[in-house]
Parts: sequence; C-alpha cells; structure tokens
Amino acid sequence: MQHSVKFYATTLALLVSSVSIATTQPADSNSQAQPIRNISEWDLSKKSLAIDGYDPVAYFPEGGSKATKGKKSITLTHKGVDYRFASEANKAAFIANPSKYEPAYGAWCAWAMSRGSKTEVDPKSFIVKDDRLFLFYKGVFGNTKKDWQKGDHKKLSSQADQEWKSISGESPRPHTDE
Repeated sequence: MQHSVKFYATTLALLVSSVSIATTQPADSNSQAQPIRNISEWDLSKKSLAIDGYDPVAYFPEGGSKATKGKKSITLTHKGVDYRFASEANKAAFIANPSKYEPAYGAWCAWAMSRGSKTEVDPKSFIVKDDRLFLFYKGVFGNTKKDWQKGDHKKLSSQADQEWKSISGESPRPHTDE
C-alpha cells in the first residue's frame, strides 16, 4: 500500500511538473523552448523546488557568497525546476546564464555523488569552485564538505560528473580552470 501511494505521488508530481514545463517561457528570449529534464532524478522539495528554496545565485560571489533563502514572490521555472531568488537582480543573473548557477548533480550531495549515491544536502553546506555550485550533506552522520575538501577536487568532481551522467542522463557543465 505504501509503495503504491509513493508511486502515485511521484506520478502526480511528474504530471504537475509537465504542466509547468509546458507553460514556461524560455530562459532567454533568443532561445528555443527548453528541453524537458528528467526531474525525477533531482533532489527537489515541494514537488519541483530546488535547493529547498535557497537562491542559487546567492552562493556565488556576485550574489554575496552566502546561502540565502529566496522569496516565493521571485520564482522562476527553468527546465521543470523551480528556483527562488532573494532579489530581482539575482533572478536576472540566473536568466542570463542558468547553467552557471544550477547546482551540480541535481542538488544532491557532491561527495555522495562521487560514490554513485544520491544523498540530500544541507543548503548551507556548499563550495563554489570551478564556477560551479557543489552542495553537501551535513548532519548526524558527518560533514561531507570536509571530506571533499580533504580530497582532490578535480578527481572527485570528475567521478561525480560520471556518476551523475549515468544516473540522470544529463551531462555536467564543463570545468573551468582556476
């Protein structure tokens, strides 16, 4: 019984997100309709909300380099995923370059993804490196951000990139040299 309830809830969430995708405008006026994303592989709260409502731009230097809750009144749907922003300026920055600001690995823990697992994150535990947002689990069972920082970033992110591609079918954004 519990399994069938979960199945129906997941199916309903996908249907709702499909309606949202169908009515969403392109992120910029020069692009064609956005491709449909397999959001069932993303770590989304409240059906399609990314990063528990935290502003993805706020993590980056131009957004203040802090985990900041977005406002419900400043929301944008991009490829079936809802993002909230702390300001209209952050929303505009996202619209101008969404792939830069989207969290790596569908907002799952980067450390766990490097091992092929999807683990929920603490939105306040993050690193911005190689112009990408990496989120981490922090809780009773440890702090994976510390584990990541002790390791080789390039090796770990390459492993996580490969795992994410096999799990979601999405190619990660290329690394930058810093």
